[in-house]
Amino acid sequence: MSSNPAPDDNPFKGTPFEQIFNALGGSGGLPGLGGQAGQGGMPDLSALMGQMQAMMAPYDGPVNWTLATDIARKTSAQEPDPSPDRNDQTKVADAIRLADHWLDDVTVLPSGISATAAWSRAEWIEQTTDVWRVLVEPVAEHVVGAMGNAMPDEAKAMAGPLIGMIGKAGGAMFGSQVGAALGGLAGEVLTASDIGLPLGPAGTAALVPHNIKEFAEGLDVTEDDVLLYLSLREAAHQRLFAHVPWLRQHLISSVEDFGRGVTIDISGIEEAMGQLDPTNMEAMQEALQGGLFEPQQTPEQKAALVRLETTLALVEGWVDEVVGQATAERMPAATKMQEAIRRRRAAGGPAEETFAALVGLELRPRRLRDASTLWGSLRSRQGQEARDAVWAHPDLLPTAADLDDPLGFREDLPEVAELTDEDFDAAIGELLDREAGTSRDEDDETE
Repeated sequence: MSSNPAPDDNPFKGTPFEQIFNALGGSGGLPGLGGQAGQGGMPDLSALMGQMQAMMAPYDGPVNWTLATDIARKTSAQEPDPSPDRNDQTKVADAIRLADHWLDDVTVLPSGISATAAWSRAEWIEQTTDVWRVLVEPVAEHVVGAMGNAMPDEAKAMAGPLIGMIGKAGGAMFGSQVGAALGGLAGEVLTASDIGLPLGPAGTAALVPHNIKEFAEGLDVTEDDVLLYLSLREAAHQRLFAHVPWLRQHLISSVEDFGRGVTIDISGIEEAMGQLDPTNMEAMQEALQGGLFEPQQTPEQKAALVRLETTLALVEGWVDEVVGQATAERMPAATKMQEAIRRRRAAGGPAEETFAALVGLELRPRRLRDASTLWGSLRSRQGQEARDAVWAHPDLLPTAADLDDPLGFREDLPEVAELTDEDFDAAIGELLDREAGTSRDEDDETE
């Protein structure tokens, strides 16, 4: 038998370089990048060098977003991602138009839709990246900084300018993991507002038809009903975000505040880093994805997270409630769809778990059922006007304690009398007259 190695044998086999090349050039490394000639075969050195250049290329901020979006697209492209055709666009537009019409009967909030869209997974990534940057960067800044701070002082002194390279490498590692998570989410999301956060452009109701078709295959419901039900949810989200002017920024600011206040356990990172083999890039990647640099939450941060998760649950619960009302007498399959969506949101998925490890934020509201019950109870007692009026100011929103007793929210308050059109017009006129009088007084003072 010949002892000559086969053409596809890896010459680095048995050395530390084998793990490095397998991690960077094969399936164990940066998701969505590079490739491997074969199991145990010679790595694609050209692809490897391209990966290294992408990681170390100049970028601004704590995350290499060029790398992140590239990885997200390539991760998403590992499965078919057909671009929606004209028929898809028409079906989505028609379904959203009908959904908006149904919602007119069950909420006082008017339509918030200025445009409709059918997105591919790649388009979802492109259209939502700007918001993801705002959500991820506050935490990433702390995490990436901690990677350099974890070095002993003596090592920092010796490293000198290499500290900057460590920061860039950390931003690239974070970017690779965020990109992988975005790519994974792109394969799961059904609409622009699917996770309860306003990720897409304001006023654009968007669905992802290819993902919806795959989702519908596991349900005993027609694809048209699935499309319409998800259009109702998307249209309801758009109404809420369009006509509750403080809500979009409130959610985004809550995530930002949560991220800025997170503290990093440097001693814990030092201990974890000391237990890792620096030549095993795959283990390094797994440690990062598994929460090696996971922020340590202070009591204040835990309280902030409860507030954020409560708001997310209230958003999703309100959508659940109004869609339930809109479909009660029109869509027999709505009950099955409602339960399927609730189970899907409660279960989450690998991509959501990745963000929970990286950012410390779970994207799914764990108290959706309680929130939906609370909104429904308030409507049955005081009417849809009183239910929707709670969104007038963040201080009026139910708290986590209110979700513990959803049937008792505002139970001690008298029923709110419904305003007639004349009363409403009179109140608006009085408000405008008051504002006009204030403006005149200010003008007199300046003269």
